[in-house]
Amino acid sequence: MKNLGVVDRTIRVVVGLALLSLVIVGPQTLWGLVGLIPLLTAVIGFCPLYKIFGLSSCPISRK
Repeated sequence: MKNLGVVDRTIRVVVGLALLSLVIVGPQTLWGLVGLIPLLTAVIGFCPLYKIFGLSSCPISRK
């Protein structure tokens, strides 16, 4: 079951890549690995927090 729309997924990919870049470029801190979370949710199209709060940005899954 997906609960992320195209725009939401695109934003998550951009934010995830920006955070991951902190590992390689910039301060080179492992905190950048937090970027894996938005990337993973964007790839699978499902956000557990959206499920908990009853949210959805996917037009197909809305009721």
